[in-house]
Amino acid sequence: MPAPAAAPHGDHADLDPRVEALVTEVIGRVADKWTMLILETLIEQGELRFTQIGKAVPGISQKMLTQTLRQMERDGLVLRTIHPVIPPRVEYRLTDLGGTLAEAFCGVWLWAAANLERIEASRAAFDQRVAKR
Repeated sequence: MPAPAAAPHGDHADLDPRVEALVTEVIGRVADKWTMLILETLIEQGELRFTQIGKAVPGISQKMLTQTLRQMERDGLVLRTIHPVIPPRVEYRLTDLGGTLAEAFCGVWLWAAANLERIEASRAAFDQRVAKR
Protein backbone atom coordinates (compact mmCIF):
# COMPACT_ATOMS: atom_id res chain seq x y z
CA MET A 1 0.00 0.00 0.00
CA PRO A 2 1.48 3.37 -0.99
CA ALA A 3 2.11 5.94 1.71
CA PRO A 4 -0.12 9.02 1.76
CA ALA A 5 1.26 12.22 0.22
CA ALA A 6 1.52 13.80 3.68
CA ALA A 7 -0.29 13.82 6.98
CA PRO A 8 -3.08 16.43 7.02
CA HIS A 9 -1.49 18.32 9.92
CA GLY A 10 2.10 17.20 9.45
CA ASP A 11 5.14 18.57 7.67
CA HIS A 12 4.16 19.81 4.21
CA ALA A 13 7.70 19.44 2.82
CA ASP A 14 6.86 16.01 1.35
CA LEU A 15 3.46 17.08 0.02
CA ASP A 16 2.96 16.82 -3.74
CA PRO A 17 2.51 20.46 -4.84
CA ARG A 18 -0.38 19.36 -7.07
CA VAL A 19 -2.22 18.01 -4.01
CA GLU A 20 -1.58 21.22 -2.11
CA ALA A 21 -2.88 23.28 -5.04
CA LEU A 22 -5.96 21.08 -5.37
CA VAL A 23 -6.78 21.32 -1.65
CA THR A 24 -6.44 25.10 -1.82
CA GLU A 25 -8.73 25.25 -4.88
CA VAL A 26 -11.32 22.84 -3.48
CA ILE A 27 -11.48 24.57 -0.10
CA GLY A 28 -11.81 27.94 -1.83
CA ARG A 29 -14.55 26.67 -4.10
CA VAL A 30 -16.49 24.71 -1.53
CA ALA A 31 -16.13 27.49 0.99
CA ASP A 32 -18.03 29.52 -1.59
CA LYS A 33 -21.57 29.62 -0.27
CA TRP A 34 -23.17 28.87 -3.65
CA THR A 35 -21.24 25.64 -4.13
CA MET A 36 -22.09 24.53 -0.59
CA LEU A 37 -25.77 25.32 -1.07
CA ILE A 38 -25.94 23.58 -4.46
CA LEU A 39 -24.18 20.51 -2.99
CA GLU A 40 -26.68 20.46 -0.14
CA THR A 41 -29.64 20.88 -2.51
CA LEU A 42 -28.55 18.07 -4.82
CA ILE A 43 -27.78 15.74 -1.90
CA GLU A 44 -31.23 16.34 -0.43
CA GLN A 45 -33.30 16.44 -3.62
CA GLY A 46 -31.36 14.39 -6.16
CA GLU A 47 -31.36 15.19 -9.86
CA LEU A 48 -32.86 18.61 -10.61
CA ARG A 49 -33.41 20.97 -13.51
CA PHE A 50 -31.58 24.29 -13.61
CA THR A 51 -34.68 26.26 -12.61
CA GLN A 52 -35.41 23.88 -9.73
CA ILE A 53 -31.90 24.40 -8.34
CA GLY A 54 -32.32 28.16 -8.70
CA LYS A 55 -35.56 28.06 -6.70
CA ALA A 56 -34.02 25.82 -4.02
CA VAL A 57 -31.00 28.11 -3.51
CA PRO A 58 -32.36 31.42 -2.23
CA GLY A 59 -30.69 34.57 -3.53
CA ILE A 60 -28.60 33.00 -6.28
CA SER A 61 -28.69 34.83 -9.61
CA GLN A 62 -29.06 32.96 -12.88
CA LYS A 63 -25.54 34.07 -13.85
CA MET A 64 -24.00 32.82 -10.58
CA LEU A 65 -25.94 29.56 -10.79
CA THR A 66 -24.65 29.02 -14.34
CA GLN A 67 -21.05 29.82 -13.35
CA THR A 68 -21.14 27.63 -10.24
CA LEU A 69 -22.71 24.65 -12.01
CA ARG A 70 -20.19 24.92 -14.86
CA GLN A 71 -17.28 24.94 -12.43
CA MET A 72 -18.76 22.03 -10.49
CA GLU A 73 -19.21 20.13 -13.77
CA ARG A 74 -15.61 20.91 -14.78
CA ASP A 75 -14.37 19.60 -11.43
CA GLY A 76 -16.40 16.41 -11.85
CA LEU A 77 -18.77 17.19 -8.98
CA VAL A 78 -21.98 17.33 -11.03
CA LEU A 79 -23.15 15.61 -14.16
CA ARG A 80 -25.15 17.67 -16.66
CA THR A 81 -27.58 15.64 -18.74
CA ILE A 82 -29.31 17.09 -21.79
CA HIS A 83 -32.48 15.18 -22.70
CA PRO A 84 -33.28 15.28 -26.44
CA VAL A 85 -36.81 16.64 -26.18
CA ILE A 86 -38.37 19.87 -27.37
CA PRO A 87 -37.69 22.13 -25.60
CA PRO A 88 -34.45 20.51 -24.39
CA ARG A 89 -34.51 19.46 -20.74
CA VAL A 90 -31.25 19.82 -18.83
CA GLU A 91 -30.79 18.18 -15.45
CA TYR A 92 -27.97 18.14 -12.93
CA ARG A 93 -27.03 15.52 -10.38
CA LEU A 94 -24.10 14.92 -8.11
CA THR A 95 -21.47 12.50 -9.32
CA ASP A 96 -19.96 9.97 -6.92
CA LEU A 97 -17.09 12.43 -6.49
CA GLY A 98 -19.52 15.24 -5.66
CA GLY A 99 -21.29 12.98 -3.18
CA THR A 100 -18.06 12.19 -1.37
CA LEU A 101 -17.23 15.91 -1.17
CA ALA A 102 -20.68 16.63 0.23
CA GLU A 103 -20.15 13.88 2.83
CA ALA A 104 -16.75 15.31 3.75
CA PHE A 105 -18.25 18.73 4.37
CA CYS A 106 -21.14 17.26 6.34
CA GLY A 107 -18.75 17.43 9.28
CA VAL A 108 -18.69 21.22 8.97
CA TRP A 109 -22.48 21.32 9.36
CA LEU A 110 -22.29 19.01 12.39
CA TRP A 111 -19.53 21.13 13.91
CA ALA A 112 -21.56 24.30 13.33
CA ALA A 113 -24.65 22.78 14.94
CA ALA A 114 -22.65 21.55 17.93
CA ASN A 115 -20.90 24.89 18.45
CA LEU A 116 -23.58 27.40 17.44
CA GLU A 117 -24.25 28.69 20.97
CA ARG A 118 -20.54 29.00 21.79
CA ILE A 119 -19.88 31.00 18.63
CA GLU A 120 -22.89 33.24 19.16
CA ALA A 121 -21.78 33.91 22.78
CA SER A 122 -18.25 34.67 21.63
CA ARG A 123 -19.52 37.06 18.95
CA ALA A 124 -21.80 38.84 21.42
CA ALA A 125 -18.95 39.23 23.93
CA PHE A 126 -16.64 40.55 21.22
CA ASP A 127 -19.26 43.00 19.95
CA GLN A 128 -19.76 44.31 23.52
CA ARG A 129 -16.00 44.80 23.97
CA VAL A 130 -15.71 46.61 20.64
CA ALA A 131 -18.71 48.84 21.42
CA LYS A 132 -17.04 49.98 24.68
CA ARG A 133 -13.88 51.12 22.93
